[in-house]
Amino acid sequence: MRGALPRSRAALVGFLLGALFLWLPIVSLVVYSFNASKLVTVWAGFSLRWYAALWQERALLEAAWLSLCVALMSALLATVLGTLLALALARHRRFRGRFLVGWLVGAPLVMPEVLLGLSLLLLFVSLEQLIGWPAGRGLVTLVIAHATVALAYVTVVVSSRLERLDPRLEEAALDLGAGPLAAFFTVTLPLLAPAVMAGALLAFTLSLDDLVIASFVSGPGANTLPMVVYSKVRLGLSPVVNALATLWLAGVLILALIAFRLWRAARTSPDGV
Repeated sequence: MRGALPRSRAALVGFLLGALFLWLPIVSLVVYSFNASKLVTVWAGFSLRWYAALWQERALLEAAWLSLCVALMSALLATVLGTLLALALARHRRFRGRFLVGWLVGAPLVMPEVLLGLSLLLLFVSLEQLIGWPAGRGLVTLVIAHATVALAYVTVVVSSRLERLDPRLEEAALDLGAGPLAAFFTVTLPLLAPAVMAGALLAFTLSLDDLVIASFVSGPGANTLPMVVYSKVRLGLSPVVNALATLWLAGVLILALIAFRLWRAARTSPDGV
């Protein structure tokens, strides 16, 4: 018992050091976004001038709008396809090629983003040469690429809920005269709603934060916000970028928190409730 207290203190110290290592750079970025000085490393007093100056940056605003459009469309596509794929894997446990489908679903979760981006770029170039679509790289290729990656996350989240869902509820609806589509939309989908929403929010967040894959599949005039921010930072630190990063961080944290709560509710809720 005497050794328990030192071990607990050591664990607490380790946790604090790890949290400090992870969060100190982010906290400093947020603090200096309210700095009145043009120099991001010199504190000159509290000011909101860089948040006001942010609305004058046309390139950043256009990139932010493009990122939001791509995130919304890719999240919608990934949510629909991921939910259908999760249903297929859960309802039809034995079919030819199931192992291959399951492996392909899990591959984007562990595959390096550089490899994913390069493979998608080669795919788009080959399709353009063969059938003329997609014509160049832009919004369409960004949506397809982000949906491809997010599809795996949506499938995993929805599948975790389906494993705890009582299939007798849907069977009861069918016995009472409902058709397959009616049973799905009135019984199954409402029970899957927390998991579907969590997967959609995860897909939306992943698309907003992506830099590597977007760098491969985007073209001239189709730069997402992370790409524009990265190019600006390479030329020098700017307080405007700090302000933008703070707003972006707040939005992503809120979406991630909502997604986590929905996912947790989907996992902890009892079957059939």
